[in-house]
Amino acid sequence: QVQLVESGGGLVQPGGSLRLSCTASGFDFSDFMMSWVRQAPGKGFEWVSDINRRGDSTNYADFVTGRFTISRDNARNTLYLQMNSLKYEDTAVYYCARGNRWGYSLVPGGQGTQVTVSS
Repeated sequence: QVQLVESGGGLVQPGGSLRLSCTASGFDFSDFMMSWVRQAPGKGFEWVSDINRRGDSTNYADFVTGRFTISRDNARNTLYLQMNSLKYEDTAVYYCARGNRWGYSLVPGGQGTQVTVSS
């Protein structure tokens, strides 16, 4: 059974930082490109970043470039997202997904992790 379990979200002030984690199981994590996507209240899913299988090539949406860093640890089956300089508009539920910006798949029933940026 494929599972992706996100954690690390929370309430943070503008300008603050958070580090999200996503632990994978039920498939060979190192065989997949991975992405972070987000869903703000009342909006659709929005791709944020992706990373190749080895972890040495990354891509970012324009609205997070220079603020967020994606990484992975294949030995631990874990994907990370370091988020710095957070803005109000970064408030969303963040999910990890298999795939890249051109095509990704979420795990049905995945809970995501809530990030709220508020003063």
